[in-house]
This record gives sequence, C-alpha cells and structure tokens, in this order.
Amino acid sequence: MRILHRNGITSKGVVQIEKLPEYRLFIHPLDMRELQRDIWSDDPVPAKLTVNGKKYEVDIVYRGSHIRDFPKKSYQISFYSPSKFRNAKVIHMNAEFKDPSLLRNKLSFDFFHDIGCLAPKARFVSLKLNGKNEGVYLELESVDENFLVNRKLPEGPIFYAVDGDANFSLMSDLDKEVKKSLLKGYEQTKGTKEDEDGLRETIININTIPREEFEETIVHYVNIDAYLRWLAGVICTQNFDGFVHNYALYQRRQTGQYEIIPWDYDATWGRDVNGEEMDSDYLRIAGFNTLTARILDCKTFRAQYKKLMENILQNQFTVEYLKPKIQTMHAQIRPYVQLDPYKKECMDHFDREPDYIYKFIEARSAYIRKELQFL
Repeated sequence: MRILHRNGITSKGVVQIEKLPEYRLFIHPLDMRELQRDIWSDDPVPAKLTVNGKKYEVDIVYRGSHIRDFPKKSYQISFYSPSKFRNAKVIHMNAEFKDPSLLRNKLSFDFFHDIGCLAPKARFVSLKLNGKNEGVYLELESVDENFLVNRKLPEGPIFYAVDGDANFSLMSDLDKEVKKSLLKGYEQTKGTKEDEDGLRETIININTIPREEFEETIVHYVNIDAYLRWLAGVICTQNFDGFVHNYALYQRRQTGQYEIIPWDYDATWGRDVNGEEMDSDYLRIAGFNTLTARILDCKTFRAQYKKLMENILQNQFTVEYLKPKIQTMHAQIRPYVQLDPYKKECMDHFDREPDYIYKFIEARSAYIRKELQFL
C-alpha cells in the first residue's frame, strides 16, 4: 500500500493517508502525581501542550465516568495561554480504549453530519505524554459557545445529558420515582437561570400537552426535523444509551426550539460500552424516551420519520457509502496503532473490525427496513 499525505481513495483504489498531527504534552512530575492521586477528581492540573512547534499553557484533567479507570486515560484540555486552539477553548482527548476499531466515535459524528445533524468535529492525533508515546487519540470538539460560533449559529443555552435521568420525563429512570428536580440528569454548560426555567417548562409540556394538541404545540419547543434526524442517527448507529444520555441540548433563542447534539458514540456500530458484540436488532427503531414516544405517536411526524429513514437507508447508511470512509480512517491510524502501547497487541482484532462494521451495517439496515413497515 502506498502511503501519501492526504486522505482519500484514488480511481485505482490506492488508499491515500494523511499523517496524524503529533500532540506533545508535558505535565510536571508533581502535578502528574496529583492528577493520578485521585482519578475521579475534576480539579485540573497545569500542563504544556506543543503542536506543530507552537506551545500552549493548558489545564488538564481526566474525563469520563467509568472510562477513568482504564489503563489508557482520556483527557479534557482547557487552553489559557493562548486562550484558543483551533477556535476552541476546550478540547477532549478520547482514548477509545474499549473500541477495538478506534473508529466508532468519529465514524458516528461524521455520519450524523452527513444526515444533516449538528455534531462535534473529530480528528485522530498521536499523543506523547512527558516524552512517552501514548498512542492514537481522538480529539473531540467541545459542545459550548465556540461550537456555536464556529458554525455561525445563534447564541443560546446548552445542557449536557450527564446520566440516565435526561429522559424528557417527569419520572426518574434511575430511581423509578417522580423526579425531585426536572433538571435532574442535566448539567448546564452555557446559559442563565432563566434558561433553566425554560428547560423545566419544556419538560413539563412534553409530558402534559394533551394528545390532540401535541402535534401543533410541540413545534414551539422542539425542532422536529432536527430531532428526527438525530433519532435516525441514533437508530442507525445503535447507540443504546443515546436516548437518556450521550447528548447535549441547544436552544436557539430566536425560535425557542431545542435541538439535540450527539455525544460519546464509541458504543455503536454493533458493539456495546465494553466493546462486546451487540445484536443488530438490539435497539428498536422507535427508541425509548418520553419525547420520542410522543413525537412518533403523531401520524404526521411518524410519516416524516419513516420517509427520512428510508432516504438515509438508501443513501448514507450503506456499505457502499461508508466503506471508503472506514477504509481511509483505518488506513490512516493503522501505522500508529501498531506503535500504540495499549493497542499494538490487538492488531488482528483491529484489522477485522472494518469487515465487522460492514456486516453490522447490512444487518442493521435490513432490520430497520423490516420494522419500518410496522411503524
């Protein structure tokens, strides 16, 4: 295979590879000891990041919940001198430790973008920490005010769904009782107290608008087209947690409508959060949160979803469409995976994953097509 320095596949089928950017992190040994002392702490330590010869003063902390316990850590990096990096104040460095392909998160976000959803940008990088090779990482864009600015989107509040109670319901999924707070399950990262009131009002309305008024009224609170595109993306990629977790809410102030943005999509494309096989019919096409159930209870929205899904199954969710993207990503990171101290012993598994994903796409597509007949 010829290695060139740009991505794509030529007419002769030669995979062209772009070299990964190298990120060099330096954390003082005393600060490193403090970081490692309590992996669950959210208190950052100072560090220096060098990219393409340019030095940045940053704060760094481990990120994620259960993933903090993995040997290969994931990080959140905040910039303060200079204050921006690639038009971002904060970036996330994901180890993708449980994904044998390392591709699923990026493949998912690219797919969401291709079907017309807002989604974070992602790129693979090679990370060195205090001179030691840490292997392949996925740099993820943070969903914050810079996410909006970079897309020329109007200013508005942003809420992260941080646990299973972000289910658009009055009832807790975790405690199986009425929520003590309607903001349970959410963490506001941008906005005001009034914006919190707005989200509470929206959740109440999602649950209390009479059935005969729902179709006409819900459009004042939710961008239905954007929601259905997100729904189609969750269903195709089969992110089981995606309905009550793994998303951000963004409200456009001019319209008052909320849009939903995917987040943390490594447990997708036929594998679960532990990297284990997941049957292609594991997640039903109607999902399972309160808002989705109420939207799909409306004949007009259900027909809109069905038409949208049929179009995606015909165009973007196909092996023909996705295979070149998967091949390119796999070829791009493969030389670096071979040197990754946490992954280099698993090359056989890594090399089998593209075929596994292709088979998942075919099986999942067939399942969705069959189930759409009964929607």
